Amino acid sequence: QEHLLESGGGSAEVGGSLRLSCAASDYLFSTNCIAWFRQVPGKERDAVGAVSTGDGRARYADSVKGRFTISQDNANKTVYLQMDSLRPEDTSAYYCAAERPYTQCSPNWWARESRYKFWGQGTQVTVSS
Repeated sequence: QEHLLESGGGSAEVGGSLRLSCAASDYLFSTNCIAWFRQVPGKERDAVGAVSTGDGRARYADSVKGRFTISQDNANKTVYLQMDSLRPEDTSAYYCAAERPYTQCSPNWWARESRYKFWGQGTQVTVSS
């Protein structure tokens, strides 16, 4: 069964760091576009970044560029979101999402929520001062 499973959420102080993990099934990890989104209650889900697992190329939203880094572990079929220099506005539920396999992320749509076919259950991140 296809799955995406996030972990690593929790609490951090302003300026601190957290690392989120997204463990994917073999099928979903295969040369795919896997993205991170975040959502606070009452607001739309916003794209954070995405990686093409085929070549490891990552793209980021302007709000996190230079602070967040996406990486991957091919052996364990896991995508990571390293979050540094955390701010209170990073407080959110974070979700990973995957397109269909054999799809590379495109600058035209990687941040579009409707593009992704598979979603994890989410993990909460809380940043406090």
